[in-house]
Amino acid sequence: MSKSAPVAVDSRVDPADCQSMAEVRQGVDALDRALVTLLAERQRYMDAAARIKPNRDAVFDQARIDDVVAKVLVTAEAKGLSADIAEPVWRLLIDRCIAHEFATWDQTRG
Repeated sequence: MSKSAPVAVDSRVDPADCQSMAEVRQGVDALDRALVTLLAERQRYMDAAARIKPNRDAVFDQARIDDVVAKVLVTAEAKGLSADIAEPVWRLLIDRCIAHEFATWDQTRG
């Protein structure tokens, strides 16, 4: 499988400098494309985890979930992202990634 190229965000106006909704939407759309690229790469790591984990019981790891969320919240605070956005988004992302990992584990090994 090929390595991902660095995420390139289209040229966009800094949010503080936006003068129109068109500029806001262009920035949001560019970021959405970058996020999809990053999420696809994250999914490939879940595929690798399903391949590496020795058994299905290893897929769900509450301690790891708690660790990921804690790290995200530290980073979110440092970057100015509201915890009210970061925590539920990452908990849902983790939940869906675990479901994907279970499905991948079952397809390839179950």
